[in-house]
Amino acid sequence: MYGIEFDSAWDRYFEKLAPDIQKRIWKKILRIKDGLPGRHLHYGIDYFVEEVGQYRVCYKSFEVKKVRRLYFVGDHKEYEKWMRGL
Repeated sequence: MYGIEFDSAWDRYFEKLAPDIQKRIWKKILRIKDGLPGRHLHYGIDYFVEEVGQYRVCYKSFEVKKVRRLYFVGDHKEYEKWMRGL
């Protein structure tokens, strides 16, 4: 079981989503909290990504502290734009 932290920009992304999508994203966050093994964003990058339909949730896992920090949620186009900013 992991603790969940949110990046300062998380609310900006999450609040843009429709309420029904927010519920689906929140269910995935609970699975991430329970230790769902993630897929690396790209080789050599510390971010993990989970898919919820056409939406993506990006986070980092800090194993020593047992914390997962969520950074981004959005559709595929927003996800690609966010990735270019890394």
